[in-house]
Amino acid sequence: MKRLLRPALDMPRLGLPAFRLRILVRSVFVLLALATLALSVVLLKEEKERAWQSYQRGFERSQSEVMARLRHPSGQLALLNAAYRSQGATPLAPLLLPYSAIDFDDQNKAQQAVEMAGCSVQYPNGASVCAAIGNNPYAGGFIYLVGSFYAGELIARERGVLALDSVHRARISLDMRGSTSRWVAPFEALAPQGTVSTRGRLTGFVDNGTDTLDARARPVRDFRGWLWQNGQCRDLAGSPPDCQRRTFYSIRLPVELFREALFQKQPLVWPPEDLGAMRLRVEMLAPGATSPLFDSNTPGAQPAASLADVARTLLPGERVQIRKLGASDSEAITLKGADVQAGPSAPWLIRLISWLPLDTPGAAADAQAKEVPAGLDILDTSTGNYAITFTGNLRGVEEGLAAVATRMSWYLGAMLAAIALAWLVVEIGLIRRVTALTRRAAAVSYNVQEGHIGPRLGDLEVSDLRGSDELGILAGGLADLLQRVKDDLQREQLRAQQERDMWHAVGHEIMSPLQSLMVLHGGADDPGHRYVQRMQQAVHVLYGTASPAEALQAADVAQGRLDLDAFLRHVAGNAHFAGIDNVVYEGGAGPVIVRADEFALEDVVTHILRNADRYRPTGSPIVLTLAASESTASATLRNQGSTIAEDLLGRIFELGVSDPNLPAPQGDSQHRGQGLFVAKTYMAKMGGTINARNTADGVAFALTFQRLG
Repeated sequence: MKRLLRPALDMPRLGLPAFRLRILVRSVFVLLALATLALSVVLLKEEKERAWQSYQRGFERSQSEVMARLRHPSGQLALLNAAYRSQGATPLAPLLLPYSAIDFDDQNKAQQAVEMAGCSVQYPNGASVCAAIGNNPYAGGFIYLVGSFYAGELIARERGVLALDSVHRARISLDMRGSTSRWVAPFEALAPQGTVSTRGRLTGFVDNGTDTLDARARPVRDFRGWLWQNGQCRDLAGSPPDCQRRTFYSIRLPVELFREALFQKQPLVWPPEDLGAMRLRVEMLAPGATSPLFDSNTPGAQPAASLADVARTLLPGERVQIRKLGASDSEAITLKGADVQAGPSAPWLIRLISWLPLDTPGAAADAQAKEVPAGLDILDTSTGNYAITFTGNLRGVEEGLAAVATRMSWYLGAMLAAIALAWLVVEIGLIRRVTALTRRAAAVSYNVQEGHIGPRLGDLEVSDLRGSDELGILAGGLADLLQRVKDDLQREQLRAQQERDMWHAVGHEIMSPLQSLMVLHGGADDPGHRYVQRMQQAVHVLYGTASPAEALQAADVAQGRLDLDAFLRHVAGNAHFAGIDNVVYEGGAGPVIVRADEFALEDVVTHILRNADRYRPTGSPIVLTLAASESTASATLRNQGSTIAEDLLGRIFELGVSDPNLPAPQGDSQHRGQGLFVAKTYMAKMGGTINARNTADGVAFALTFQRLG
């Protein structure tokens, strides 16, 4: 390259305009890289603004949703019982309701109350139970048990019957302040009412641990219970009375310790401080069954509504602090959203995103603080007022954006690498070469202008491209070089014209004796008549143009109808007149008409036969065969002898190509490699093909024609 940049010829001094294009190309690559980086930063800044605005809207929606849930009875239930929910769903502990009592005598009202409050514990078998107390102690101090289970047709207790093992019944136990209270409530049927197919009362008695009541047992005062069963089967394929049907129950359980606290002198504390330590168990028993239809201690139960459900609605990184007015900060409840699970990110990207300014009004201060306090909301409940404080976390937004930007930075790096690679390729593979060519062209042009040259031709000019830049200098040198090439082309054209004139003269001289031979062999049955005609045609073709290749390509070959079977028979029968003996035709089944010219095809076959004759063992036959299909016909000429090299099989039909390993026949060196070229050209003009292949003992040439029927 250094040698190219410093040509041996005298070189003129090039000015700054000669380097204009090189400076422009390099500047374009630098600006492209800078524009890519600037575009990435601008897009990152816009994404940060959109992410911040989206987070603000989501934070406001989250705040509204949390306040709506806390104002709902289920949210208030979760808030009121936050201090008592230390254990799981089972065993049951009474919850504090957001209203004073439950209208347990009405199925619809009781069911609506527990569904609104969300106090029901759900079991895998479809059963549910809500154990709760009212927020007003003066409503009676009761524990309400409301729920449902599946049972067959209910069997009721008749009045005066002491045995309970033959009826449906409820068994309830309460562990409270070191003592245990137990009740058993058999089902007593009442007349159906409304859409309920079966309804009745649960009459409560003190449970003595057996399935038989004492004769002196009396119902527990203030114990109230109801049982309703609808008529729809759980399994739609079943039919009453054997199918399982939804059974709804509502029980008001009297608690003497609650009622005693109402009449004590010290101030009443409600809800009781040990509410979360109380344990309830509810069992629904069927007649004669060894296991209950429903047991509240069944594992796998889903707990009632809690503040954890509220926390799940928070966005990652958000916090909600709930503090009862008048209470200390240590008693506040803090709910947190899920931790920010941002992917791996580059530290420099986090710093870059933090540095990018926000154009949204009021966003800059929040972005610097990394937290978004939303002020206070006041929630009014039956047990007091609560201050709700929401806090967002913009750090999570930046970390999430940095994680995405880290993944996208690989694409940015790939783009910059592609720009650098393109510049390197252009610099090394183009600019340096153009520089060398520019210097050499300038030197050549300079020296040519200084020498003595002949007149220039004006047919091909590039002088209008001359200029002071790289392309202009190259164009000037090219103009000078092209002038020299034009002179050489003119000399070559004169020589070629003289050669054509000479060949025409030779052809003219040959045609005269051929005319005499045609008179001597004028009979149609004379074997020499055909060969004289072929010689005349060859002279017309070969000596009418400048070269054999051009002559053959420009020659017109008539495409007529030819009986290939008769033609091959004629060739085999008359080959000895051309000096080729022992040509055998293995005849076909009958006439095969193909598209071909008789004279051109005979020339093709003769060239192939001469090649086969040259390289076959003395006395071995040359076999001609014919095969035909519905659309094509194929003639094969096969001889014994040496095979053709594999790398020459596809090239032997080119002009001047022959097998160098085969000995050339004497006196034929001037025409070596021309016969097969002529054969392929004629076959193509007749719409056919010619191929050669090696056989086990020689070579076979296949001629394929279009069959005419």
